[in-house]
Amino acid sequence: MSAAPTTPPSRLQLPPGTWPTLLDGVCAHFPRIPRETWQSRFARGRVLDADGQALSADARYRVGLEILYFREVDDEPSIPFEEHLVHLDAHLLIADKPHFLPVTPAGSFVDETLLSRLRRRTGLDTLVPLHRIDRDTAGLVMFSVEPATRARYQALFPERRIDKGYEALAPALEGRFPRVRRSRIVRGEPFFRMAETPGDANSETRIEVLGGAGSGIRRYRLQPVTGRKHQLRVHMAALGVPILNDRLYPWLQAPADDDFSRPLQLLARSLCFRDPLDGRERRFESSLRLG
Repeated sequence: MSAAPTTPPSRLQLPPGTWPTLLDGVCAHFPRIPRETWQSRFARGRVLDADGQALSADARYRVGLEILYFREVDDEPSIPFEEHLVHLDAHLLIADKPHFLPVTPAGSFVDETLLSRLRRRTGLDTLVPLHRIDRDTAGLVMFSVEPATRARYQALFPERRIDKGYEALAPALEGRFPRVRRSRIVRGEPFFRMAETPGDANSETRIEVLGGAGSGIRRYRLQPVTGRKHQLRVHMAALGVPILNDRLYPWLQAPADDDFSRPLQLLARSLCFRDPLDGRERRFESSLRLG
């Protein structure tokens, strides 16, 4: 018998269709995944119903049925950097994520993700990330441990009751500090990039200089007031001082394997909030360093 999966499953509610079997339906829904791959997943018990029971490939297709399936990637890249536990209690886990490691499964990464590693390391299958940072970004990520209190911690983010402090290395920017960058950020081209566009601002970042970091380079503190995808990277590039080693902004570099010697110089340095359970002030700091 194969070992129980440690990677959290993906979920799918079966859409309308007239396929006779589950296998036919999922093959039609995911045309890029070979039928043989789905047959193997069913045979190994890696397609489940909402109660965690293994489903049969020849089971009748039922519109609206929620299924759980475990993604698998051939030759998954290995990330040669370790995460660190900053804090763990009955409700929260705070981890220091290295550069290049995704927070959750996506694309070519399933097991080599922060969530999967932490679940294996702690044995806590209830872990759920309360927010995300880019794969290229290092630093603090907060996870919920206890489902009963999860919603109270999740509310900190949309209600802007949590201060997130970032640090970045970028070329020197002239002018007075601190300063604020506000703009409208929308999905760009290709789909995984973001772009500024005219219109009402939906993003805001506070920027200050912490000091010099070499010839023509400054160390910045970035505080996102809003949480748009790639917001800090887009704002710094738009100001003419893109974050060092950014492969997406201001222009998209040619696809290439990760260069572990040139990480994006962006770090999620701190998290500060009033605990919604007991009202105490809590502050966490990354032990990682840029440069």
